[in-house]
Amino acid sequence: MLRTLALAALLIVTALPASAGLKEGVAAYKRGDYGTAYREFKAFAERGHAKAQFALGVMYDKGQGVQKNPREAAVWYRKAAEQGNAGAQLNLGVMYDKGRGVPHDYVLAYMWFALAADRGDKLAAKARDLVVKLMTPSQVARARGLAAKWKPSKARQAK
Repeated sequence: MLRTLALAALLIVTALPASAGLKEGVAAYKRGDYGTAYREFKAFAERGHAKAQFALGVMYDKGQGVQKNPREAAVWYRKAAEQGNAGAQLNLGVMYDKGRGVPHDYVLAYMWFALAADRGDKLAAKARDLVVKLMTPSQVARARGLAAKWKPSKARQAK
C-alpha cells in the first residue's frame, strides 16, 4: 500500500501549479535534482503554500534531497493536510496507521483518511475501509466525530 501511496504522492507533486518558483521546483524534481526542488518548495512552503508543504513532506518521507525523516515528513504533511490537501491527508493517515513519525493512532488515521476520501481520493477511501476493521466501535465513533468537526485552516497565499 505504501508503494502505491508514494506513486500517488509523486503524481500529486508533479501537478503543482506553474508559478515561477514552483515550476522550477517541479522541473527539478522531475529530473531528479532534489536539492533544487527542495529549495524551491521550501520557500513556498514556509509561506504557507499547501502543495509545496505536501511536496516537502514527500521529499522527507522518501529521503529525496534531504535525509529521510518521518517526523519532519509528518510536520509538512500536517501543515498541508490542515489546509485541506487530500494527498497530505492521505499520507498523514498512513503515518498514523503505521506509527511512522507520529504515534500509532487508528482514530487519527481514520480521520485523515476520511477527510481525504471526502475530497475524492480513492486510495484514502480504501485505506479508511481497511483501518476501520481494526478499530473498536468507540474508536470509530470518535474518529467520525473528529472528521465531522474538522475545518480546514485558512491557506496563506504564496507570492
